[in-house]
Amino acid sequence: MSTSVSAAPDALGQALLAYQHGHLSATLAVHSSVADEEVLPAAYFFRSLWEMPEMERTALEECRGRVLDLGAGAGCHALELQQRGFSVKAVDISPGSVEVMQERGVREVACHDIFDAALTQGEKFDTLLMLMNGIGLTGTLAGLERFLEHAKTLLAPGGQILATSSDISYLYEDEEGALVFDLNGPYYGEVEYTMHYANQTGAAFHWIFADPALLQDYAEAAGYAVEFLEEDDQQQYLVRLTLP
Repeated sequence: MSTSVSAAPDALGQALLAYQHGHLSATLAVHSSVADEEVLPAAYFFRSLWEMPEMERTALEECRGRVLDLGAGAGCHALELQQRGFSVKAVDISPGSVEVMQERGVREVACHDIFDAALTQGEKFDTLLMLMNGIGLTGTLAGLERFLEHAKTLLAPGGQILATSSDISYLYEDEEGALVFDLNGPYYGEVEYTMHYANQTGAAFHWIFADPALLQDYAEAAGYAVEFLEEDDQQQYLVRLTLP
């Protein structure tokens, strides 16, 4: 889930491997710069179609052509698309995640950073899929801007990016509902995370939660048409970005 390769332990991958190999209660401890520690069951990455949020099911319905699944985790989306007859390449930066996907039957798997020049080896894709708050893979506002340019080299003519993100401004509301954050500081949606599994601590990484207006501004500035396909009451949204 990180955006840069690290020599630190692969906490996410080890948790997913543990689950894959029968430790069904495997959990990750997730620390962030904006909230208390959260417990994330490895099982969540293995969910079936009907365990997925409606927004993810909508995204799968909107896929077309050759698909590049970025930040693919344990491969639940890639496997579902394979079952529907799609040609899918699944990519994750976590070596453990890649191993799990291979064991689960994802046909094309690669271990890459999303900015890696070797990511597609020059191949073009009709759909770039970025689910589970997948915009977060870009890390920061600068990373988002960089990725929107990079994605142009990955997309076939008429291709699309299907991505989810959310607005986390609610974390900064005071008791009266007013937003309280430093307007001169970093964007409030830029979060630093660390994951822990068993006695392993992964490298800290940045993750961005882009509010819809900001995402639209950045995407349109990069030349994309923006279509919001779905939003929910938790401030999460699914967006389609296309190039003219």
